[in-house]
Amino acid sequence: MTETHDKLAIRLTDVTLELGAKRLFDGLSLHLNSPRVAVIGRNGAGKSQLARLVCGLTAPDSGAVTVSGVDVAKDRKAAIGTVGILFQNPDHQIIFPTVTEEMAFGLTQQGHARAEAANRVTDMLARFDRSHWAERAVHTLSQGQRHLVCLMSVLLMEPRVIVLDEPFAGLDMATVLRLTRYLDALPQMLVHITHDLDSIAGYDRVIWVDGGAVQADGSPEQVLMQYRNAMAALGVRDDFADL
Repeated sequence: MTETHDKLAIRLTDVTLELGAKRLFDGLSLHLNSPRVAVIGRNGAGKSQLARLVCGLTAPDSGAVTVSGVDVAKDRKAAIGTVGILFQNPDHQIIFPTVTEEMAFGLTQQGHARAEAANRVTDMLARFDRSHWAERAVHTLSQGQRHLVCLMSVLLMEPRVIVLDEPFAGLDMATVLRLTRYLDALPQMLVHITHDLDSIAGYDRVIWVDGGAVQADGSPEQVLMQYRNAMAALGVRDDFADL
């Protein structure tokens, strides 16, 4: 894939973020403008907080985060039409009892009339061959099906960028393959936060985050090898430390 136009860029400029007594990021700067970007790292490295910063769900303590020129923490109305997020747990995202209500909510937040929102939901369900879900109670769907509802809800708002925060965790292989097929076909820029290294082998750029900073940034071939080697070395040290 080639790089997208810079107007689609994500920019983190001198970002500092603290959670309680822990400083996750201290002057972090990143410029992301490739169609498919992955962010990897150990638990607690700040990957999910990075996802929240990019979506404007968390505001930096200092510095700025912009997506397509929108300050996503300060201009929430513009942000929801610029960047969307698919969480690891769809139940953290779904708030309405039926599929249609859930999918229409973002459109009404953008100012669309209810009738127009309903028509767009109908079209989106048909696009994914899920028209029969329209009045379905969300709680009756499987986790993978709820993920798809969340994805369709995000797509309805037509964001330029979609952030994926461990979207495949806990899903069976068949569901992962179906969701991967949907995601691969999307024209939007994807930023994928993941532990599943195999799922990002074909990405344009991989960023390894640890200790509040970027440890490596480059092609999957380069960064994944560095990351695997570092984790293997850490495992050896940990094993011998217990002897």
